[in-house]
Amino acid sequence: METPIHRVGDLFRQMGLPGDPSHVDSFIAQHRPLPEGVALADAPWWSASQAAFLREALAHDADWAEVVDQLSTRLRG
Repeated sequence: METPIHRVGDLFRQMGLPGDPSHVDSFIAQHRPLPEGVALADAPWWSASQAAFLREALAHDADWAEVVDQLSTRLRG
């Protein structure tokens, strides 16, 4: 199994949010659960640019795609 290029904290920083583990955990706790059927990028708390970044990362299977999927899973748990 390959080590991911990016981590969830890196994703948060890329989107202009604090990426330290305590902030990431707090964000996830505050916004969980993301309902099934709602795409991560369609969640109401993202800015337009953050949502666009998430969509692009998945659409182009960018190196961010794996960590975007990880965040989605954590928000649904």
